[in-house]
Amino acid sequence: MKKLWDINLLLDVGVDVFMKKFEYKLNTNYFNRELSWLEFNERVLNEACNSNTNPILERLKFLPIVSSNLDEFFMVRVASLFDQMLAGYNEPDIAGFTPREQIDLVALRVHKMIKDQYKCYNNSIIPALKKENIIILKPKKLNEKQKEFIDKFYYNTVYPVLTPMVVDRSRPFPLVLNQSLNIALLLENKEENEGPIFATVQVPSVLDRIVELPGEDDEKCFILLEDIIKMYIKTIFEGHNIITMACYRITRNTDQGLNEEEADDLLEAIQQYIKKRKWGMVIRLEIEKDMSTELLEILIREFEVPRETVYEINGPLDLTFLMKVQSIEGYDHLRYPAYVPQPVPELIGKEDIFSVISQKDILLHHPYQTFDPVIEFVRQAANDPDVLAIKQTLYRVSGNSPIVEALAQAAENGKQVTVLVELKARFDEQNNIIWAKRLEMAGCHVIYGLVGLKTHCKILLVVRREEDGIKRYVHMSTGNYNDITAKIYTDLGLFTANPYFGADASAIFNMLSGYSKLNKMYKLAVAPVTLRKKFEKLIRQEAVNAREGKKARIIANLNSLVDEGIINELYKASQAGVEIDLIVRGICCLRPGIEGLSERIRVKSIVGRFLEHRRIYYFYNDGEELVFLSSADWMGRNLNRRVEILFPIEDPDIKKRLMRILDACLKDTEKGRMLDKDGNYLKVSRKGKERLNCQEYFCKLAIEEAQKAVLEKTEKDL
Repeated sequence: MKKLWDINLLLDVGVDVFMKKFEYKLNTNYFNRELSWLEFNERVLNEACNSNTNPILERLKFLPIVSSNLDEFFMVRVASLFDQMLAGYNEPDIAGFTPREQIDLVALRVHKMIKDQYKCYNNSIIPALKKENIIILKPKKLNEKQKEFIDKFYYNTVYPVLTPMVVDRSRPFPLVLNQSLNIALLLENKEENEGPIFATVQVPSVLDRIVELPGEDDEKCFILLEDIIKMYIKTIFEGHNIITMACYRITRNTDQGLNEEEADDLLEAIQQYIKKRKWGMVIRLEIEKDMSTELLEILIREFEVPRETVYEINGPLDLTFLMKVQSIEGYDHLRYPAYVPQPVPELIGKEDIFSVISQKDILLHHPYQTFDPVIEFVRQAANDPDVLAIKQTLYRVSGNSPIVEALAQAAENGKQVTVLVELKARFDEQNNIIWAKRLEMAGCHVIYGLVGLKTHCKILLVVRREEDGIKRYVHMSTGNYNDITAKIYTDLGLFTANPYFGADASAIFNMLSGYSKLNKMYKLAVAPVTLRKKFEKLIRQEAVNAREGKKARIIANLNSLVDEGIINELYKASQAGVEIDLIVRGICCLRPGIEGLSERIRVKSIVGRFLEHRRIYYFYNDGEELVFLSSADWMGRNLNRRVEILFPIEDPDIKKRLMRILDACLKDTEKGRMLDKDGNYLKVSRKGKERLNCQEYFCKLAIEEAQKAVLEKTEKDL
């Protein structure tokens, strides 16, 4: 594979100098998707480095998030670029970069990011932890008591599960598992005068990566498992001298080309696809700093990786182990103040959730408000003799999902239960297969997604028999039916008994379970059928109003903005005079602030304690003010290749609440960053502004609203 540049030289020269090679392309109307995502990960890294507002154990949490984000980025996005390049595809993206150029730019940017990440780890995080008597020890720093502990631990626990693999004439280079941590060695036989022998040992993933050691009373001491193995490595290579050794880790292409069209059984096809994922092409090799040249050359040759995809790590490979350190007990003073999701005011003291929803639509704002009402909604439906049917989409659910258990219970109670389990939810396939089988065994009708489309919409329908006839209750959400992520992802959900929403929900499930077409929808727009047209119509109407001299405004709060068609509509709206505020957490390919194109567009990103995940779309609409919630971002995959929903908010009080959410996000001065026309994310100017962390504000607001509702209920009861 052609090597276009020397990474060490370029890191010395600097990214900016290298980027000038592509300066003519950087002046296009779009940012490159992959570089934009890396800028998002850079903002996550900034939170790890931020000692001013983030306590040390919270900073510690952001470092492994950077690492796990990069893992998925390489397995999916970078892997796709390699696939394109190897297939001879040379068409540029909307920013003008070919796959080969994107691979080069990504590699350079990631090399710098990793360098900064480990600078933060070594120079800031580790010393800060040590000040709090939380110490990650190296073997040479162990005391006698700790050495004695490790000796017993190694022989009793580690040694029995180690499997040394030697490469010689009778034993070929072994298959190395994706994302596994390994130790590479060069050995020499004490008795035979042969050349160096290559060997590799996988650090067992069945054991905890970080091991707690005995320390002084006020100390928490740890050591990494690979360091323990290195201490005792001679015990598994008796009769050999260890010439050199170092850790390495590979990342493979996980997109193994699932062919849904030719799959007779989608469930079986997905299971085979998961198995193949372990052995895809290696697209990244991480090595321990100062690995010997001879060892490195062997790994490069055997894994067939280009040198620019080799990443030398100045510290422990794969920092995701830090999540265990971050969760140690007894150090709450080193974390954000504990926050407990608050009860939903409308439901406080109310046992029958159906009667409450019958009277009024209810908005839930997670994680500030608890996810429990959604679980309780399904549980009540499962045990209510008047409930006839439950229908739900599941994209990502937790490992011990109470919603899945409630659905299974409903089927066992004789309800008609239909569940669409999206098997193609990337990296959750195995989990979803397990739940799908559990639901089938309980008697649920399980649909395994649609061929060619991912079902990403979040919708739950309960059909109930009441005195005045059949009534439909609906829950729709911007986020997954996952009780775990609902505590850390910011999402919005709506309960409604509006018959028009109920009719639309029934139509969607009929489409998902059969061949029914969405001929007439009352309230919802659905991708890939009508959603793109709906967004285009809404944006264009704002442009029309602006040209007529009317006030025109668009606000969108979403995760990613990539779709070229939507971006162009926003550019046209800006040129027409529409004021546009975009709150985009992650990827943004739109370039704001370009004179004559996007000078009326402002883009803000918020990265904080919780993962921003909700999707709100606001259009001024000549004073009528339309507000929508959606499962969809403005990405081609959401609009063209997924089943998504957009639903309007019609209750005036809920609409006002959503406007307050948008307003607080736009006013955030602490965790917000503004995107400039050159692709830089700059701190928000605080001049003349009140300091505001919108996530802290939402926590405080949820507490106040819950306390007020409890007080009002108490006074009413008295």
